[in-house]
Amino acid sequence: MGDVYDKIEELLKTLGFKKNELRIYRLLLEKKSPMRITEIKEELGISERSVREHVLNLYKRGVLRRELIQRGWPGYVYSAVSPAELLARLRENVVKKINEIEKELKNDNTQRP
Repeated sequence: MGDVYDKIEELLKTLGFKKNELRIYRLLLEKKSPMRITEIKEELGISERSVREHVLNLYKRGVLRRELIQRGWPGYVYSAVSPAELLARLRENVVKKINEIEKELKNDNTQRP
Protein backbone atom coordinates (compact mmCIF):
# COMPACT_ATOMS: atom_id res chain seq x y z
CA MET A 1 0.00 0.00 0.00
CA GLY A 2 3.01 2.29 0.52
CA ASP A 3 3.50 2.51 -3.23
CA VAL A 4 -0.08 3.75 -3.66
CA TYR A 5 0.50 6.36 -0.94
CA ASP A 6 3.63 7.53 -2.76
CA LYS A 7 1.71 7.90 -6.03
CA ILE A 8 -1.07 9.82 -4.30
CA GLU A 9 1.51 12.12 -2.69
CA GLU A 10 3.05 12.80 -6.11
CA LEU A 11 -0.37 13.64 -7.51
CA LEU A 12 -1.13 15.95 -4.59
CA LYS A 13 2.23 17.71 -5.08
CA THR A 14 1.35 18.44 -8.70
CA LEU A 15 -1.93 19.95 -7.45
CA GLY A 16 -0.07 22.35 -5.17
CA PHE A 17 -0.31 20.63 -1.80
CA LYS A 18 2.45 21.65 0.62
CA LYS A 19 5.03 19.28 2.10
CA ASN A 20 3.61 19.46 5.61
CA GLU A 21 0.06 18.97 4.31
CA LEU A 22 1.26 15.74 2.70
CA ARG A 23 2.93 14.69 5.95
CA ILE A 24 -0.28 15.31 7.90
CA TYR A 25 -2.40 13.37 5.41
CA ARG A 26 0.00 10.44 5.42
CA LEU A 27 0.19 10.41 9.23
CA LEU A 28 -3.59 10.30 9.53
CA LEU A 29 -3.82 7.58 6.88
CA GLU A 30 -1.25 5.45 8.68
CA LYS A 31 -2.70 6.01 12.17
CA LYS A 32 -6.18 5.04 10.99
CA SER A 33 -7.69 6.80 13.99
CA PRO A 34 -8.75 10.41 14.47
CA MET A 35 -6.19 12.78 16.00
CA ARG A 36 -6.33 16.19 17.64
CA ILE A 37 -4.20 19.12 16.50
CA THR A 38 -1.91 18.74 19.51
CA GLU A 39 -1.37 15.04 18.77
CA ILE A 40 -0.45 15.80 15.15
CA LYS A 41 1.90 18.55 16.35
CA GLU A 42 3.67 16.20 18.75
CA GLU A 43 3.92 13.40 16.22
CA LEU A 44 5.37 15.53 13.40
CA GLY A 45 7.26 18.19 15.36
CA ILE A 46 5.49 21.05 13.58
CA SER A 47 4.28 24.17 15.38
CA GLU A 48 0.65 24.12 16.49
CA ARG A 49 -0.13 27.20 14.41
CA SER A 50 1.27 25.53 11.30
CA VAL A 51 -0.62 22.30 11.98
CA ARG A 52 -3.87 24.26 12.42
CA GLU A 53 -3.33 26.08 9.13
CA HIS A 54 -2.49 22.92 7.18
CA VAL A 55 -5.31 20.89 8.72
CA LEU A 56 -7.82 23.61 7.89
CA ASN A 57 -6.58 23.74 4.27
CA LEU A 58 -6.80 19.96 3.99
CA TYR A 59 -10.27 19.93 5.52
CA LYS A 60 -11.52 22.63 3.14
CA ARG A 61 -10.11 20.70 0.17
CA GLY A 62 -11.91 17.52 1.22
CA VAL A 63 -8.79 15.59 2.20
CA LEU A 64 -9.65 15.35 5.90
CA ARG A 65 -12.80 14.77 7.91
CA ARG A 66 -13.40 16.31 11.28
CA GLU A 67 -15.55 15.25 14.18
CA LEU A 68 -16.63 17.31 17.16
CA ILE A 69 -15.67 15.65 20.44
CA GLN A 70 -16.26 16.46 24.08
CA ARG A 71 -13.28 15.66 26.31
CA GLY A 72 -13.75 18.14 29.11
CA TRP A 73 -14.18 20.84 26.46
CA PRO A 74 -15.42 20.72 22.87
CA GLY A 75 -12.84 20.24 20.17
CA TYR A 76 -12.22 18.48 16.88
CA VAL A 77 -10.41 15.34 15.86
CA TYR A 78 -9.32 14.84 12.27
CA SER A 79 -9.02 11.76 10.09
CA ALA A 80 -7.94 11.19 6.50
CA VAL A 81 -10.39 10.30 3.77
CA SER A 82 -9.48 7.03 2.07
CA PRO A 83 -7.23 7.17 -0.98
CA ALA A 84 -10.14 5.96 -3.15
CA GLU A 85 -12.45 8.69 -1.84
CA LEU A 86 -9.71 11.29 -2.28
CA LEU A 87 -9.15 10.30 -5.91
CA ALA A 88 -12.89 10.43 -6.59
CA ARG A 89 -13.11 13.94 -5.08
CA LEU A 90 -10.07 15.13 -7.03
CA ARG A 91 -11.49 13.72 -10.27
CA GLU A 92 -14.83 15.39 -9.61
CA ASN A 93 -13.18 18.76 -8.93
CA VAL A 94 -10.95 18.57 -12.00
CA VAL A 95 -13.84 17.61 -14.29
CA LYS A 96 -15.94 20.44 -12.83
CA LYS A 97 -13.16 22.98 -13.48
CA ILE A 98 -12.63 21.69 -17.02
CA ASN A 99 -16.36 21.95 -17.74
CA GLU A 100 -16.44 25.52 -16.43
CA ILE A 101 -13.49 26.53 -18.61
CA GLU A 102 -14.94 24.82 -21.68
CA LYS A 103 -18.24 26.64 -21.13
CA GLU A 104 -16.42 29.98 -20.88
CA LEU A 105 -14.44 29.24 -24.04
CA LYS A 106 -17.61 28.24 -25.89
CA ASN A 107 -19.37 31.43 -24.78
CA ASP A 108 -16.33 33.51 -25.72
CA ASN A 109 -16.22 31.94 -29.20
CA THR A 110 -19.93 32.51 -29.85
CA GLN A 111 -19.64 36.18 -28.90
CA ARG A 112 -16.84 36.90 -31.40
CA PRO A 113 -17.83 38.13 -34.88
